[in-house]
Amino acid sequence: MHLTWGPEEVAFREELGAFLDEHVPPEFERGFDYAGEGGEVGDDGQLDADNIIPDWARRWQATLFDHGWMIPAYPPELGGRNATLVQTLVYLEELARRRVLRSFHYPGYGIVSPSLLEFGNEEQKKLVPAAVRGDTIWCIGMSEPNAGSDLAGLQTRATRDGDRFIVNGQKVWTSYAMVAQKCFVYVRTDADVPKHKGISLLIVDMDTPGIEVRPLRHLSRSAGFAEVFFTDVEVPAENIVGEVNDGWRITQGSLAHERAGLWVEGVCRLDASVLSLIDVAQRRGLDQDAGVRRDIATMYEQASSLRALGYKGFASFAQGSSAPEHSYMKMATSEMGKAACEYGMQLQGAYGPVMDPERGEENGRWVNYFFMSFANTIAGGSSEIQRNIIAQRVLGLPRS
Repeated sequence: MHLTWGPEEVAFREELGAFLDEHVPPEFERGFDYAGEGGEVGDDGQLDADNIIPDWARRWQATLFDHGWMIPAYPPELGGRNATLVQTLVYLEELARRRVLRSFHYPGYGIVSPSLLEFGNEEQKKLVPAAVRGDTIWCIGMSEPNAGSDLAGLQTRATRDGDRFIVNGQKVWTSYAMVAQKCFVYVRTDADVPKHKGISLLIVDMDTPGIEVRPLRHLSRSAGFAEVFFTDVEVPAENIVGEVNDGWRITQGSLAHERAGLWVEGVCRLDASVLSLIDVAQRRGLDQDAGVRRDIATMYEQASSLRALGYKGFASFAQGSSAPEHSYMKMATSEMGKAACEYGMQLQGAYGPVMDPERGEENGRWVNYFFMSFANTIAGGSSEIQRNIIAQRVLGLPRS
């Protein structure tokens, strides 16, 4: 079977390609290297925040918005061109194929904006253009030390006091908190109801007194996450999104927005890893080894099968049905990506896990990517969460 796009999609891709050829920053000329993301932390423990969202990346996001290519399905005033769902898929595939990122901070355009457009009031919707263009940097306060995969167990409290809420608690693994101006904070506003109820969503300015941000350093020395502590933080009551105690419904919408496009990036990232493995095998004279050829061919087949499954899920989603395939896609692409990185180190031999440029190849790219690949099995919903969704919604098994 050979899949092809229609003439409208082909024309759309050509227009996009021409724009990218003219405007893509030189920093993306060879494609984004996922092994090198995140800001660096020096020996003094201080974070180089400029590396998290470089100025050139901010200008690139603004350029996409101004030309209607930031979120093509949105209207022009929100950085789009009223593209169809299929055109959006073409757009995501083309960016992923070229390994070009739209933005270095996804929460604003990927989670906050669609959530505000669906659940926010008219004043809150006015925050969307700046979030999509990247003029305002957002972070998402969901995970907590005892409520990561089990989001409903969050314990950060918000107590109503007249025309304000008083927030106390701690978030963790909060991306971009070090540089964000605003935060979507999920809080517990009623502790006397079942845990899925009693959750609300607040918009919090990150310079509000009582907020402390502590960057978390990765094994790679980068710091893309942080802990955020809230101590008697006063938040205006009008900053609540939706209704009080209706936050769980918004969380499901927020997570769905985040995961909807992850499978495209995951499959394209897997494709790129397979091509890189072929390069390593050829460079080390292993491309005629029957075992290596079989292993890489198997990964290629798996990546192609996942792409076909993604198209199936997309077709269901476009027709208004749920697409549980995307949960499997999220889990499978991230887990296979981790396996591909490990295989890359094996192909490089004894020095595969070595980052010393005088001994290891590619300056330790594969081992660094391997460490980073663990994050992909957590971000956007951990593999354990995806397995639970598959068990309940695909296999029909009872909730444990």
